[in-house]
Order: sequence, then structure tokens, then C-alpha cells
Amino acid sequence: MIVTLTANPSVDRTIELAGELRRGEVLRAVTVRSGPGGKGVNVARALAGAGAPTVAVLPARGDDGMLAALREQAVAFHAVDVPHPVRVNVTVVEPDGTTTKLNEAGAPLADDVLDALVAAVLDEAAGARWAVLSGSLPPGVPDDWYVGLIAALRARGCAVAVDTSGEPLKAVATAAVLPDLLKPNAEELAELTGLDVAKLESDAECVADAARALIARGAGAVLATLGRHGAVLVDGDGAAYFGQAGAVVPINTVGAGDATLSGYLLADLAGAGPADRLRQAVAFGAAAVQLAGSAMPRPGDLRPDGVSVVALAPRPVAS
Repeated sequence: MIVTLTANPSVDRTIELAGELRRGEVLRAVTVRSGPGGKGVNVARALAGAGAPTVAVLPARGDDGMLAALREQAVAFHAVDVPHPVRVNVTVVEPDGTTTKLNEAGAPLADDVLDALVAAVLDEAAGARWAVLSGSLPPGVPDDWYVGLIAALRARGCAVAVDTSGEPLKAVATAAVLPDLLKPNAEELAELTGLDVAKLESDAECVADAARALIARGAGAVLATLGRHGAVLVDGDGAAYFGQAGAVVPINTVGAGDATLSGYLLADLAGAGPADRLRQAVAFGAAAVQLAGSAMPRPGDLRPDGVSVVALAPRPVAS
């Protein structure tokens, strides 16, 4: 079982344009698609599509259309009731794959809702292999909210993966108890390390060094996604691997990082070693960017043979 938590879920609306996005002009949409979203929800959708047992924990009204959409996709969920509708995020996609996102902040959550979300996650995680804490936090939620939940889950023997950004990510990375897996992208890794984003995207060994610093702080492993440049995995013993898909023409990058994390978790459930976990992670991410809207890839969409994985040796320390 893999449990996901999405404290700030969304309905993801994707608008595809016939030409490039031009500010201040009236543009016609070619297609418009809507579906359930939020990072943890996306992970659960990908896992369910692969036949893995999963449950998505999220705040949502019982009559919210998002829950109906999850039922249609056969995604099990545990919804904590709230008085407001799920926020709507809009993604505008140009023909060349350029993606512009307009994300609502989301509604604040009352203390009793936050307590109920924690209780739901701990309840669903009983006997689970992984708990995935993903995405932004709603306005007013303390930046260190994930930190206490990580400690509680690990104390119960459940491995924890975290994919967030900004102050919540900094709080997680500097806590006394770190997760078993951190999944930053290049921008988030730059926030944690002070390194240049362009440097990280172009230098896999630099990414590995930065990830090893997080391992030294107590993280179990780091999966750093670098967009079209691939991904780097550093395991708990410091072994590092770089994975990259072959030529891929992106249609839409929404949810690619969530798909990548899903591929990693599925490979872990299957008992794969680190190189093969990375291979499947990159294959899932590459498949996701070739799907329209916010669709999550299924195993039949994957091309793992097109993914190259190489080991990265530690760079010698300058004397």
C-alpha cells in the first residue's frame, strides 16, 4: 500500500492554444481538459493506473466534483470534509510544449481539519510501505507541518517520501528527522543549496554532490528531477546514478515530476535496485510529458528501453 497526502488539492484545467501565448490579446482554445490534480493526487492516479494499491488522503467536500472524478478513475480516497470547493489551477499549453501555470492559493484549513488529515494519514498508513507527502500547503498552515507528520509516520515503520517546495521544503530538509526520500527539482535543490539552477541542470555530478549533502543530514535518498535534462538518484550509501530518456517531444509538462516519483515507488515495491528504480522513474516522467492534459501514464505508455542510466563516481576532493 502507498498512501498519498495532498493538503492543497486542485482541479487542473488545461487549455491548449493553436499558437503562442500573447499577453493582452484574445486567444482561442483548441481544447480544454479538466481533471483531478494536486501532486499527491497525481501520484495516486499513476499508482492506481499501474494496479498498485493506493489511497489518496485530501480535504474535499463530499459533493465536490473532484471526488466524482477520482471515482471514475478508480482511485481510492479518504476525504476530510471541508466547507469550500477544491481550488482550480489553469495550465496554458502552446504548440511547442511551453507551459504556463496559473495556480490558485487554495483556502485556509481549520485546525480541526488539519488534525483530521493527520489522523487519516496515520490510519491509512498502518501497514503501508510508503506515505507520500506532496505539494504546497494551504494558506495559514505552518511551514513545518510536514515535519511532525514525517516523524509520526517513520515512528510507525512507514517510509516517507516528500515532494514540496519553498519554506515547507526548507523546514523538512533541516528537521531532526528527514524523510526516506526527498524529490526536489532543480529549482528546489537550488533553494536548498544556494547553487545556480542552470549549473544543476547541466552538471549531473554537481546535482549528486548537492544530494549527498542532504543524505549527510539524514535523508534516506534523493531523487532530483531536472526536466528534459533527466534525473539523478543518490541512495542512502551515497551511490549516485544519472538517468535520461531519449529524444522526447513534450506536449505538456504538468504532472511529470509526480509521474517520475510514481515510477520510482512502483519499482521500489517490486524490489528493484537503485539503477532500475531510476530507470522506471525517468520512463514514467518521459511518458507523462507526451500525454495531453493532466493525464498520468500507464505501464503501456512507458519506453524504459529508451532510458539510459549511468553510475556517477564521487568527485575527488580538492587538496
